[in-house]
Amino acid sequence: MLKVVVCVSGGGTNLQALIDGVKNGNIRNTDITGVISNNPCAYAMKRAEDAGIPSFCISPKDFEKRDDFNQALIDKLDELKPDLIVLAGFLVILPQELIQLYRNRIINIHPSLIPSFCGTGYYGLKVHEAALERGVKVTGATVHFVDEGTDTGEIIMQKAVEVLVEDTPESLQRRVMEQAEWVILPKAVDAIAMEQKFEYL
Repeated sequence: MLKVVVCVSGGGTNLQALIDGVKNGNIRNTDITGVISNNPCAYAMKRAEDAGIPSFCISPKDFEKRDDFNQALIDKLDELKPDLIVLAGFLVILPQELIQLYRNRIINIHPSLIPSFCGTGYYGLKVHEAALERGVKVTGATVHFVDEGTDTGEIIMQKAVEVLVEDTPESLQRRVMEQAEWVILPKAVDAIAMEQKFEYL
């Protein structure tokens, strides 16, 4: 059984896609054992509570030093002992020590077709604003492994979404979530759970 901890910062729609995927059997051999948020007001925490999943808030604002926050995050993850950490809209830069400790066991969902619109400054609605400003015809989402760079880890899965003439950043964001993010993130977790190839992860 793949033990998964999901890290979130906001509404938790990708978390919900994972919860639903486990419940309906689309994600096999998987147990979401914890949810961590850096935001005490994140609706994702309510989603976790409703699903009976233990949730924890670890906010940088509660610590005088960033190093103390980093250590608290590492300590909580070590306590939960996940096989896989899923960053589902987690707006926190992970400490390098954490990435090293969980090398190739951390994945992220990004709202573009990497390498387009990724890296520092490209997150959330900003990605879709940039796509519309550049006049691209196709965008999408990417699930990738997390390394020390920003959106530079190995790509696991991508799905394209057409950009419509009438799109706004908000409508494009919604369609990318519905048609790509909520589809490929559960598929990626299921693939990892079923293959259990942690020797290459």
